[in-house]
Amino acid sequence: MSDTPTREETEAALETGRLLFAGPCDFLVSAADENDLPPLSGGSEVAFAGRSNVGKSSLLNALTGRKNLARASNTPGRTRLLNFFSLGGRLILVDLPGYGYARAPKTDIERWNELTRGYLKGRPQLRRVCLLIDARHGLKASDEEVMKALDTVAVSYQIVLTKADKIKPGPLKRITEETEAAVSRHPAAHPLCLATSSETGAGIAELRAALAALAEPAA
Repeated sequence: MSDTPTREETEAALETGRLLFAGPCDFLVSAADENDLPPLSGGSEVAFAGRSNVGKSSLLNALTGRKNLARASNTPGRTRLLNFFSLGGRLILVDLPGYGYARAPKTDIERWNELTRGYLKGRPQLRRVCLLIDARHGLKASDEEVMKALDTVAVSYQIVLTKADKIKPGPLKRITEETEAAVSRHPAAHPLCLATSSETGAGIAELRAALAALAEPAA
């Protein structure tokens, strides 16, 4: 039997994702160290990681249909904490600090990296990391380092290409295929990568559906 979902299954998944992300979305906490992390019984979590200025905040705002859920900035390195948001108690969205920003003070970089590594290793309820990659540039060496780290701690992750509206369909198709070929060598990586645009909404419904499948069942 084919594993390809039917049209009805796809439409149902898209609607499930729409309903989840259209519901309540509440800020929980900003964690500066491991003592600030929410309790482990708080529901399934999905974290968003990526290089500084890759568009994490913009993607979170697009997913939830809110303009200011996460503060978007053109200044790399602005997100310095782990920010937690709850989708009706069924799914926790975690905005991780960006990596690869060389201009931040070295002590700050080390503190952010230590906090993020501690979170990734110690959250059994973390269902997936969405690893954001700028579609215009593809995988960088720092992205490969993060992928290897996620492989090591056996945390499932999926590549999400951002800013897909900034390049033409041909190059976008090519970078998607190249990225999927690269992640096929990583044991913890989801085989498919999703191309998205926070500006046009492309791929947002599909990402919502993928994440809704990881949420706690509705009460």
